[in-house]
Amino acid sequence: MIYSSLFIFCLSLGTFFPFASETYLSALLLSNKYNPFWLLFFASAGNILGSLISWICGYFVNFLIKKPWFPVNKYLLQKATDIFKKYGKWSLLFSWVPIIGDPIAFAAGTVKYNITFFLIFVSIGKIARYLIIYLYFV
Repeated sequence: MIYSSLFIFCLSLGTFFPFASETYLSALLLSNKYNPFWLLFFASAGNILGSLISWICGYFVNFLIKKPWFPVNKYLLQKATDIFKKYGKWSLLFSWVPIIGDPIAFAAGTVKYNITFFLIFVSIGKIARYLIIYLYFV
């Protein structure tokens, strides 16, 4: 049960919710009640899937931006797209950073960046972040 809640929490935070999943993961690691491998796996998988959802939203932005509930306006879209065009695939390594990470993943979708390379770079950044947290607390 805890692994699925961690997955869902990290999934939701991998999209457009501004909160750091590191706090929840750290608390679970410190409790010494759960397998650290599975904690890292489910946190990473959920957060990577959240970024993939952001990429998909970016890919279909022309349809979504017309919806009143969609949290991105044209200004934010242009700003994120400019950053991605300037720094390219390397910016995806920072998709884990709160506030700027989600727009980077979103912008990669808007420019139709290759999904395979997107997942590789996003995975490297997000897994590395969780590994650093693991090494710090364990």
